[in-house]
Amino acid sequence: MNDSTADKDNESVASQNKTEAAESPSTQDPERSDLPGRHSADAGPDAAGGSPEGGSAAPAADNAAAAAPGADDAETSDATANHDTSAGPDQASSAAAADTTDTERNDSPVAAGSSDVSLSTAELPQQHRDEESERRAAERDKAVRAKPVLARVVQLVAAVFFPVIVLAGAVRLITTPAFLWLEYHRPGFPDDRFGFGLEERMTYGSYAMDYLLNFAPAQYLGGLVNAAGDPLFASDEVAHMTDVKMVMQLTLLAAVALVLLETAALIYLARRYPGGVRRSLFAGAVITLLLIIAIAVLAILGWQQFFAAFHSIFFADGTWTFAASDTLIRLFPGQFWIDSGIAVAAVVLVVSTLTLAFTWPTKPRRDRTRYRY
Repeated sequence: MNDSTADKDNESVASQNKTEAAESPSTQDPERSDLPGRHSADAGPDAAGGSPEGGSAAPAADNAAAAAPGADDAETSDATANHDTSAGPDQASSAAAADTTDTERNDSPVAAGSSDVSLSTAELPQQHRDEESERRAAERDKAVRAKPVLARVVQLVAAVFFPVIVLAGAVRLITTPAFLWLEYHRPGFPDDRFGFGLEERMTYGSYAMDYLLNFAPAQYLGGLVNAAGDPLFASDEVAHMTDVKMVMQLTLLAAVALVLLETAALIYLARRYPGGVRRSLFAGAVITLLLIIAIAVLAILGWQQFFAAFHSIFFADGTWTFAASDTLIRLFPGQFWIDSGIAVAAVVLVVSTLTLAFTWPTKPRRDRTRYRY
């Protein structure tokens, strides 16, 4: 009896609570009910889905809030409530933040002029690129126009070394048995009127050529004998060839040193002075051409005087004159020295002309020099 009476009392209390909940506008704070999804986030998943203790109080409160005066549009509120209930607290908060951000973007004055802002932003890097290009071009022009003292000195030295190197190389090119063979076999070369045949000339002349370039003592020539057993070269001839050997080897040694210095100078100019290599080689080729033209003119005007003056520079007087019957004159007559001079001039002209052709200061080459640095 007591148990049934208690159950009836509990049912009466629950029915009364439901009636009060239906008649009440809202059991929540008005400010909290105005915010879509706020109560769902605060209540948590238990309130959204109903709890054993609270029964259906949370859904009733949502319906009351939707029908309360002063709320937003009914359809908007229903959609918001349904979204909050199905999406959960985190997604509801993200959706509310996205809606707020879209509203702020639409109301912002920057949105109306977004195209102008984008245009100015795109133009700004281009302007910076143009300024950077102009700055680099100015630096290149300044580097080209700059004339550092050391680089100018190195350029001048390289230009002066060039003709010496070319002349020494040309002389070394004809001081070979190959050139001797060409001379003895060319048409019109004078024969030896004292009896040397072609084979004897080639044999004895090759000995003389080799002696100039090897490190053998004077006995290399002094010990040679002819068919009769007599010494082939007289003592004064051997002495003169020894002097020639010393001059030749010193000249070639100096030329090798100049080649090394020239290479170092050109490397320095290539790294430190734009266009320095081209200018030094061009100036050196011009100097070489002028020098060889002057020498050729002097030789043509008076060969005997030129030959004597040339020998007097390197040898003492009386040590380089011989009789026509001496072996040196029979092996190397006057025509041989004329041909040798022509061969040296030809080699120098070819090398200098090619150097001028490859270093001539044309506009494209000047432009390459300018924009290389």
